[in-house]
Amino acid sequence: MRRLITTSVQTLMLGVLTCALSATATAADEYEYDLVHSSVSFKARHLDISWIHGRFNDVSGKFSLDREHPSKSTFELTIKADSIDTANKARDEHLRQPDYFDTKQFPTITFKSTKTKAIEGGYEVTGDFTMHGKTQEITLVLMGGKEHDFKGTKRVAFSTELALKRSDYGFDKRAIGPIGDKALIMIDCEGVKK
Repeated sequence: MRRLITTSVQTLMLGVLTCALSATATAADEYEYDLVHSSVSFKARHLDISWIHGRFNDVSGKFSLDREHPSKSTFELTIKADSIDTANKARDEHLRQPDYFDTKQFPTITFKSTKTKAIEGGYEVTGDFTMHGKTQEITLVLMGGKEHDFKGTKRVAFSTELALKRSDYGFDKRAIGPIGDKALIMIDCEGVKK
């Protein structure tokens, strides 16, 4: 009888432990990039006297947030390079050519996180950024992260700004001059919970 009770208690404890581990394993919330309410835009200097503004119209991504263990959170973003839009068709076509983005050879620009740390007001995210066939490790400061329930759908948003040098990514150095080497990139990302 005692052995039966002991076995029952062990079985119950094992069940509780399994449930706890399952809850921990699914602690991260998954979100998909909402193209309608997000944007990836940029600006670059022209002749060092003005700014050219543009955006990428075809962007996708996803992120997972583990509120209890922020270091397990992950972020991914994929940009179709040929979706570049500077409100000038001739310039956009030129930017798709080999001396700039070379979109036929390098169709996507990507970011994939490798390390995440919670900071006040958001997350510090380090990862691999690949553009024009070159990969560099960069760190983004993503501000935001509050969840909002809108019409029964849970949403979370982040924003960040960063500066990149085109010369670090193998762009034709002869094309760096009229349009400066450094570009400022602004990312506003709203995610929809899966």
